[in-house]
Amino acid sequence: MIARYSLPEITRIWRDENKYALMLKVEILAVQAQVKLGNVPKSAAASIKKNAKFNLANIKRIEEKTHHDVVAFITDVSKYIGKNARYFHVGLTSSDVLDTALSVQCVEAADILLKRLKELTGIVYRKAREYKNTVCIGRTHGVHAEPTTFGLKLASWYAELKRAQDVMEHARRTIGFVKISGAVGTYSNIDPEVEKYIANELKLKIEPVSTQIIPRDRHAVYLTSLAIVAASLERFAMEIRHLQRTEVLEAEESFVKGQKGSSAMPHKRNPIITERICGLARLIRTNSLAALENVSVWHERDISHSSVERVILPDSTILLDYMLNKMQAVVEGLIVYPDNMLKNLVKTGGLVFSQRVLTALMDKGLARMSAYEIVQRNALKTWNQGSSFQDNLLNDPALKKVLSEKELKGCFNLGYYLRNINKIFKRLGI
Repeated sequence: MIARYSLPEITRIWRDENKYALMLKVEILAVQAQVKLGNVPKSAAASIKKNAKFNLANIKRIEEKTHHDVVAFITDVSKYIGKNARYFHVGLTSSDVLDTALSVQCVEAADILLKRLKELTGIVYRKAREYKNTVCIGRTHGVHAEPTTFGLKLASWYAELKRAQDVMEHARRTIGFVKISGAVGTYSNIDPEVEKYIANELKLKIEPVSTQIIPRDRHAVYLTSLAIVAASLERFAMEIRHLQRTEVLEAEESFVKGQKGSSAMPHKRNPIITERICGLARLIRTNSLAALENVSVWHERDISHSSVERVILPDSTILLDYMLNKMQAVVEGLIVYPDNMLKNLVKTGGLVFSQRVLTALMDKGLARMSAYEIVQRNALKTWNQGSSFQDNLLNDPALKKVLSEKELKGCFNLGYYLRNINKIFKRLGI
């Protein structure tokens, strides 16, 4: 089983300590870049790097007066730097530091989420192989359709998780940009070489054309990518929830010792984790809409996006990390009932073989609608009477004129439906 979920790894990214540490790193890198340009003495830069630090409590006290977090940050750090503070934050605007630090935070979070995704993909891979030939009924509209295997369901998840990794990689690439171009993006008081130096040091790319901020379509791509991954997890969770229904009971979440399903009904074993995953996906999806609203700002910049991002970026990344961890535990500990799968498959008296009969009649030269009428007539009889579909077909004079008893019974061969499973798995590399 997967260990109990622990927050610190991803929450550390969004704590104020890390935010200001990244901002300080950007500021120090800017000073170092200015040394290379001959604008700052080496001794001053060395002193700044050695002495620069911040005190969160002091920053918050200063911000109560200034109502500006970056000004409060600069004021606090400058006290530790002393006389060399005149070289600190020169030519920069607040968003240069804030947006660049935010890019680093988003990339760090993406790396953790990619790690989680790969772990879950590996678990699903193993389960798909394990249940590759475990026969079950496929459903469309929630109604029995044709036979499939439980492993093929999981193989579908595996393929989707591989795509989710691509989605997150794209999001990481899209958000990983530096912006050090001054008040409205014109480099009026800062040399573009400073931006280049910082980008190289942070292993990020340079925003080709910025205003006072990095364009927020990048952040919208990031948040919508999280929503897409969350939607996939919701799909998997929804499938498990359906399969855990008492009337179905083909698979269910594990139920640990001491766990309780209901305060009133001691017999209950509820799909609480998958229900939780479905619920949290709604939050991440909603946050992605807020990110899309953030794309449009006034002229070169306003701060309408800022307050929103302080909520949606930490919340969405932390929630998705949690969901991925919980889905790992669910899939790893999933209880599967192959016998119930077979019982459910035959529950409709053989109706799941209807398309095979239809095709056989057409192969004999019968027109599609004539063949369809024969098969549907007997299918409805089976539905209404709870009788055997094969027996009803054998007693149908119209069918007997076209198919022999042996040919009809051949249509009820389960192996026919599963003959290409190996090819699908091979295509996926499973």
